[in-house]
Amino acid sequence: MSKRNETDRIDTAFAEGQKDAAQQVDVQAAPDLHVSFEHRESESKPVDVQQTETSRSTIAPGVAQTAALMALFSLGTKVLGFLREVFLAGFFGTSPVTDAYVMAAAIPGILFAGVFTSMSVSYMPLYSDIVVRSGREAGNRFTSQAIALSAGLAAIGAVFGIVFAEQLVAVFARGFDAETAALTVFYARITFSYIVFNAAAGLLESYLQYDGSFLRPIFAGYLQSGFVLVAIVVSAYFDYRLLAMGLLIGTALRTIALLWFALQRGFAWSPGGGLSDAAKTIVALAVPVFIGSTVNQINTFVDKMLASGLESGSVSALNYGFLLVNMITALTATVIVTIVYPRLTQAQSAGDDSAFDRACQAGFSVALIVSVPFALGAALYSEPVIRLVYERGAFDAASRGLTAGAFAFYSLGLAFVAVNALLVKIFYSLQDMKTPVVAGALAAATNIILNLLLIGPLAQRGLALATSIAALINTACLFALMRRRHPRIRVVESRAKAAKIVCAASASVGISYAVYTLPGIVARLHSAILLLLAVGTAALVYLFLLYKLDVEELDLLKKLVKR
Repeated sequence: MSKRNETDRIDTAFAEGQKDAAQQVDVQAAPDLHVSFEHRESESKPVDVQQTETSRSTIAPGVAQTAALMALFSLGTKVLGFLREVFLAGFFGTSPVTDAYVMAAAIPGILFAGVFTSMSVSYMPLYSDIVVRSGREAGNRFTSQAIALSAGLAAIGAVFGIVFAEQLVAVFARGFDAETAALTVFYARITFSYIVFNAAAGLLESYLQYDGSFLRPIFAGYLQSGFVLVAIVVSAYFDYRLLAMGLLIGTALRTIALLWFALQRGFAWSPGGGLSDAAKTIVALAVPVFIGSTVNQINTFVDKMLASGLESGSVSALNYGFLLVNMITALTATVIVTIVYPRLTQAQSAGDDSAFDRACQAGFSVALIVSVPFALGAALYSEPVIRLVYERGAFDAASRGLTAGAFAFYSLGLAFVAVNALLVKIFYSLQDMKTPVVAGALAAATNIILNLLLIGPLAQRGLALATSIAALINTACLFALMRRRHPRIRVVESRAKAAKIVCAASASVGISYAVYTLPGIVARLHSAILLLLAVGTAALVYLFLLYKLDVEELDLLKKLVKR
């Protein structure tokens, strides 16, 4: 069987599982569901318990298989992305060219990335309502209008960025010298163009995910990462000014691929006449999401802006460290949240509080299980990890020292970032888009204050540490606001279970470090093999401790591995 046919089979099976699950929810919560669509029946239908259990047993394998394949193919995407960063580090190191490229790629994100996120997040619950009430044709019309609206706003933003590139670079990279600033302006006028494609790509991904197609968006990402990698190699051998073209062309190829996949799944471009009420509603819902996304971008960009005033290479070091942490997040929390979010929205629409709570609790526990050991291990092994991943070519020992410190302090916040991603999606599924903005704003203010306090004694490491502390503040605020505004929601099933996970992770990483530092082993083994031995030790000890502590989510992880 070909890869394409296998992907079709998996996506179709998962989509059918979603439909079966929705039908079961409709039986169990018919009055609430029908009220939400302004249709009321006098009494609900009886529940066939045996049928429900059969459906659950049928759905579970599809979900487990999809999650495992998502993690596997996401790993491929991230490996390709890291090859891109390794090649960038190898060819350009922490030079002014890298600083200019990183800054030019970040400026459009800090200004407009919130547009993509807000539209795609707000799109899914509205699209679901339209399809249920009016059918697929109306859903396609709404999707077409949403894409046209989002891309149109992004086009306006792109023109603004291209025209005022010099002024924007002067604000965001005030510490660059004249030559580096001029190169940043040149790159920025290219990178601003790709936000139009990103705007459309975000909505097309949401369309495919709602339809149960989780793997195709990952394959589309291969095109983007692959072409950026090619552009790095070409620019290194021919002309470094070609570097930013990889972002533009790669994003365009990804968007075209997503459109092709959506057409295969039943999408048809039909924007109709004027904007529908639903298209106008998405703008209203998107505004607070946009503000929240912008606040998150500010957290990252404030680090880069202040780092531009430190020694040369500090911006690149922060970027390399942050990308490595992002890869860990993408392979853990992102996979979990991507699968949980559609189920949260379905349970909320159906008024099934029990199913909603189960999804919240399972997502929280699994997020902790996978993120806490990664956070502790990455912080402890930051130096050998950076040496293994980046140190070659122009990336020398000095670059390693700059990057390892940033990576270690960014890693401390990894678990909080994972939990935040889940909590934010829980709020969004409740159509509460404003509360995460409040928590994010407080975290951003904390980040800026701590940046100013820590940059002096710790340089770029202080900037990374401030970001991790801000993530902790964000987590605390989200939990407090959840209890206050949505007291019926139970995210944490058991504090004792959370404590068990943290203790097991701490013990396993500590034992692995004891193995890593044994004098006889250190002298005989290559550094990469030694690091692999430490990671393997930590994994085995961690799984054993979770088993002994009766953490039941371990069974779910076993199913994912087996499938």
